[in-house]
Formats: sequence, structure tokens, C-alpha cells
Amino acid sequence: MAPISFARGIPAPECLPVSELADCARAAIERDGSSVLSYGPGGGYGPLREWIAARHGVEPSRVVVTSGSLQGFVFLAEQLVRPGARVLVEAPTYDRPLKILRRLGADVVGLPMDDDGLDVDALERVLASGDKPAFLYTIATFQNPSGRTLSEERRRRIAELARAHELLVLEDDPYGLVRYEGPALPTIFELEGGRNVAYASSFSKTVAPGVRVGYFVLPPDLAVQIEALAVSTYISPPFMTQATVHEFLRRGNFDPNLERVRGLLRGRRDAMLESLEQHMPESTSWSRPEGGYFIWVDLPHEAGDLLARAEQAGVTFVPGTDFFADGGGTRSFRLAFSFVSQQEIADGVLRLAGLLRGAAAPASAL
Repeated sequence: MAPISFARGIPAPECLPVSELADCARAAIERDGSSVLSYGPGGGYGPLREWIAARHGVEPSRVVVTSGSLQGFVFLAEQLVRPGARVLVEAPTYDRPLKILRRLGADVVGLPMDDDGLDVDALERVLASGDKPAFLYTIATFQNPSGRTLSEERRRRIAELARAHELLVLEDDPYGLVRYEGPALPTIFELEGGRNVAYASSFSKTVAPGVRVGYFVLPPDLAVQIEALAVSTYISPPFMTQATVHEFLRRGNFDPNLERVRGLLRGRRDAMLESLEQHMPESTSWSRPEGGYFIWVDLPHEAGDLLARAEQAGVTFVPGTDFFADGGGTRSFRLAFSFVSQQEIADGVLRLAGLLRGAAAPASAL
């Protein structure tokens, strides 16, 4: 029985533009080898910073290109968080920032969510009491782990609260361009004007995760601080991969590749939703994302040893408890559809449904 992993939130191999990136790497060296193979500014490869800045309507000095967006989160947290400082997050939220914040001794405050994203009323209540938070961390579009998207009305309210309270909001947006249906919403960064909102994204989901190119668009003073922290951490960024990504963009490959990736992953999203609808018990519910990589499943009871039993049946996922700061998520789990084939999705969901129904999956699925 071949194991099926719904735990891996990474693009399938066929999503990666291998030959195009190989050609772009060679061209980047031939064009600018003396720069990209040497040390340079801590904020990243100049032409790429300029491309990102133009895309977001800011000065290049406000852009810091990092080794994946998570590296940028580490820099931001190390700059702003001291032991006991409050940091506001969604509940659930991406598990890696939770681990980083715990390591730094932050007081992590989880804010509840519903199908329209972060509960802004809960955010207002938290802001009205206690110490001012170091920042609010939100994945507003196709959230990891829930797949939910923050409504436009709530985005506008968060932008207003950021201005009124001078609250720094970190809007993490790695999945926003991986949209399969529906209109794109304005970012919180766009709505607020970028004075109190830092915007983060990466090329991991739109080009390739192995290039390790993420970026932050920051308020001017904070950009200076984060760039200085980057220099003190690794002296110089990996310009070779940043230049490769820039060459990929310069050639006009980005949009066609993005459309190709959307097509490959849309079919997987559809296959998982169809399989859940067909096989899961009626008492089980799940998110219906318009894009991204993830579906969040809620059970009517404690998950208990479901993961252990699922692994014995040859399928794995990430339990909901990994995504809460306060011990929540005991009745939930995350399914990632981005790496597995449509047939693996059908077989894996069937195995899970069989366990939830208290019966083994049919032999044909094993």
C-alpha cells in the first residue's frame, strides 16, 4: 500500500519550471556574473528589488528580499519581539511562526476565525485592553492552514484599526496569486497605504520553493532595521538565485507559468472537494478555498488517535493542534492537496472517510 501524504504544503514536481530556470540561471551569470557571484547589499539583488517595488508602488529601499519569506519573519520578530511582548495571530495559523514566537518568549494571542477570516470584533476587544501588541500576523488570502480568505469588509476594518492604533500588521501573502476562481481582493497593505502594514510574499508558490526567494515591503524605518539585521546575519544574500528569478520575470515567464500552476492545482483542489463531498460523514465539515494549497476539516468530536490510525492505513495529514497557540484544534486537521495526484487524493480521502465512519477503507482503495 503506497503511502499518501496530505501533510506536504509544497507544489507538485510538474509545477516547477525546471528547464526555464536552468536557462535563466545561465543567462543571469552571463549577463551580471561579477555581481551575482559576489557580495552585495543586504536588501537583495537590485533589479529584483526594483521589480518588486514597481509591482507594489513603493521605493526599492522599502523592499527587503529574503531567503524565503519565513526568513523575513524571523528578522521581523527578532527586531520587534522581546520576552512577554504580545503578538496577535489568527487561530489557527501557520505553525512555523508560532514556533519562532515561542522561542523568542512572545505572549502569543490567538484570535478566532470563521469562514470570512479573522474575527475583527475580537481584534478590537484585544486592542482595547492590555499592552500594545508588537504586531498582528495575518495570512489574509487562502490562509495556511484553513484555506479561508478574509472578506473585503474585514480587510478595510483592519486597515482602519492599524491606522487608529498605529498597529503594525504583517500581511503574509504567499498564496494570493494561486487563485482558481473568484475576483481578487485588495490587500490590507493596499487599503492602508503601507504606513502601518508590512507585506510579505515569496516566489516559492509561483516559481519554485528551492530558489528560496521571498520578500518584504516595509515601512521605511523598519526596512532600514531589517536590512541591517539581514547583513549582520548572513553578510550578503544569495544573489545567484535572486538574479535567476529576476531573469525569469524579465523574460515575461511569470504570468504564463502562474496560469500553468493554477491549472495543475485547480484540478487537485476540485478532486479533494469532490472526494470529501462524496465520502465524508455528513457530520464533518470543511473549508472550500478559492485558491491556495489547503483544506481545513472540522470533526464533530475529538480527533483522538485519528492520525496514528490514518498512518497505519497509509495516509497522513497535519493535526489541527499544530496550528494553535493555546491548545485548540483538537477536532480539526489540515489537508494539503498541492503535492499529490488526483488519484492519490481520491484514494487518501476514501481511507480517511473509512476511518471516520468506523470502518476500513474498501480493498480496492488499498
